[in-house]
Amino acid sequence: MAKTGPKHVVVDGSNVATEGRTAPSLKQLNEAVLSFMNEFPNTKITVVVDATFGHRIDKREVAEFNSAINNNELVAPPAGAVGRGDGFVLTIAEKIGASILSNDSYQEFHEQYPWLFNAGRLIGGKPVPNVGWVFIERLPVRPSATKSVKKASREANRPMPIPKAPPPAAKLPAPKPQAPAAKPQAAKTVAPKLSAKPKAATINELTPFLEFVEKYPVGSKVKGVVDQYSAHGVYVKIGDVRGYLPLRLMATPAPRSAREHVKIGQTVQLVVDSFVASRRSIDVAIVGTVTPMKTPAKKTSAPTSAPTKAKKKKKRPQQQPVRQPAPTRKAAAKKK
Repeated sequence: MAKTGPKHVVVDGSNVATEGRTAPSLKQLNEAVLSFMNEFPNTKITVVVDATFGHRIDKREVAEFNSAINNNELVAPPAGAVGRGDGFVLTIAEKIGASILSNDSYQEFHEQYPWLFNAGRLIGGKPVPNVGWVFIERLPVRPSATKSVKKASREANRPMPIPKAPPPAAKLPAPKPQAPAAKPQAAKTVAPKLSAKPKAATINELTPFLEFVEKYPVGSKVKGVVDQYSAHGVYVKIGDVRGYLPLRLMATPAPRSAREHVKIGQTVQLVVDSFVASRRSIDVAIVGTVTPMKTPAKKTSAPTSAPTKAKKKKKRPQQQPVRQPAPTRKAAAKKK
């Protein structure tokens, strides 16, 4: 494989995330994509997962997965797509002339996509202990008999089944158990333990984070230096703290890759977008992608109250002369 790497790569996310595992891992997929980006910085990357990916990953990764789908950082085929996830990966790669990062041979698609056997169109990748991810060009393995190809092609051309289970992010009301109250209490104690692990990872130290929040509220403009790429954006250094610049706040419309928009060491003009106190994280945006918050206009309320006070002062001197003549007339009558 050339040092410059291919121009565009479509990552078979479901295959890479399951390499060496029984179930897919979003963390393993992110590590593989980041390693490939570091090795081939000039290559554009599109990550595709199948429609059941969100149902098979760890529950603690579902929130991050949904966010990646909403920000177009991960792409899933439409429900009922012919050929399922593999067919969607091959369709995209053929349309843009891209290579594919996968350890699958796509045997059922050899007749439909003969370019799979061209040099550089298929790249394999595996995590090696004490080394990291290693990527190498490969050729697909041909099927042992033509019968297996026909059977496999029939399976591949069937419409993708629509999942009967609700999406991972859906929250359904728990059924009321008829058993004693001990069982629901045990379930309640498990939930905080699962949610506590992701919150433990903090991005900034406490003191610098509090000082930054006090000095730069949401909407403040700051300068940052691009420090590190991530799968969904970049980390930037802002003085003593680290901020996160996601793809959705990098440009309008959001770029497919952070490398298309910013470079390591580049100084960028930013706006503070939000804080997450539990993780001590600071989300920032490129100036122009969000509208800075404006302080409330106190000046508009001042003139409205001024006239009311002036009216009260004018009414008081008018009421006093009306009340004064009454005692003077009574006094005059007594004298007569």
